[in-house]
Amino acid sequence: MSLRRNALLLILLTGVLAILGQWAADLASWWRLPAALLLLGLVCEAAALGRCALDLRMLAPERWPLGRSREMCYALRQDSRLELWVEVLLTAPSEFAAEPRAETLRLERGVRCSIALRAAARRLGRYPWPPPAVRVGGPLRLAWWSRRIAADCTVQVVPDVIDRFEQATGNRSAGEQRARGAGAGGEILQLRDYRRGDPLRVVDWKATARRGRMISRDMSEDQHLEVIVAIDAGRASGLGAGEVDRLGLYVNVAARLAQRAAALDDAVGALVFAARPLASLAPARGDAALVRIRDLLAACRVQAGESNPVLAAARIRFMAQRRTLIVILTDLEDASAGEQIVQAVRLLTPKHFAFIAGFESARIRELSQAVVGEPLGAYRALAAVEYDNAVAANVRALRALGAAALTARPEHLDRAVFEAYRQFRDRRLI
Repeated sequence: MSLRRNALLLILLTGVLAILGQWAADLASWWRLPAALLLLGLVCEAAALGRCALDLRMLAPERWPLGRSREMCYALRQDSRLELWVEVLLTAPSEFAAEPRAETLRLERGVRCSIALRAAARRLGRYPWPPPAVRVGGPLRLAWWSRRIAADCTVQVVPDVIDRFEQATGNRSAGEQRARGAGAGGEILQLRDYRRGDPLRVVDWKATARRGRMISRDMSEDQHLEVIVAIDAGRASGLGAGEVDRLGLYVNVAARLAQRAAALDDAVGALVFAARPLASLAPARGDAALVRIRDLLAACRVQAGESNPVLAAARIRFMAQRRTLIVILTDLEDASAGEQIVQAVRLLTPKHFAFIAGFESARIRELSQAVVGEPLGAYRALAAVEYDNAVAANVRALRALGAAALTARPEHLDRAVFEAYRQFRDRRLI
């Protein structure tokens, strides 16, 4: 319970009358009147609010996408004859990024009043959502009365996916055009004039007869690739990367890349590794394979030990029977980790095409380029430059082995991976 303005005024009046009673004997007992009114009013408020039941419903998205901002909705209702004023403090679990909100609501009888808290999920998993802290204002405006309301709500945080708008705007940039080939595939892309060297099977004889000159067909050439996405879940993946940790960033990129590949009818598999391979799915096509990959990614958790990409590469060699695009999402900043990634790439190439994508820190890049004006700033700038040099050296070493490698900021990593995937398809590197 906390007192409101009317109660504070009665307390002030009680104190003033008590002081005046020390000077004038006929006012000595008057302080008891406001004090009695305050106590009586508090008793009446407690009795009135004791009969007022509050009903709270918490409505959350069925599956909360990792890293995305969504709303948790709170709906309050009361059925008493009184008009109630309610103060509500909205908070989120520690696994969510959200600013606490305090709101004052007026609740009429039988009318449900709604309020929402926007939050962004930072970690995968299933989390209980705490009910809001509620206090009800008494009808005499003497006090706020704390009220504990029971409401069960559990939120399931899952890997992010590509929504319909992103699919519509990203189809062309994602490489969904079919390649042209002389007579390959089964769908005609266009008719064109015959070029010397075209095989007879691509000549369209009906069009040739109509036009009086040799006409050839360009046919679609479908690619049905195999893709395995390997996610690093070692100790370093628990470090922050924007709104989520690095594991969350890798999981989102992997889920969205799998969705893109499945839309192109590529077979997609997944591997989660730390000190050893933790879980794997062989490449497969279709929606059922995509659902299994999302379930596997949703169960990812940061592991305590260091990562060993060499053991992960050995498992991938067993999983991939034909030439496959191997996408490894891991850190490229540690020199010792870079040596292990180089060894893993040597195990995978030249049979498979390896593509390593990692996290780039915008804060460290700013420190390395900042103007230094103090000794501590110079030390930070040198450390940032050394970090950038280590990442660049690891990228160069991987490219020297014939693999593709890149780093990008968290908000750009998925687009960078998608663009690289499109180029691999267009250039027939897999």
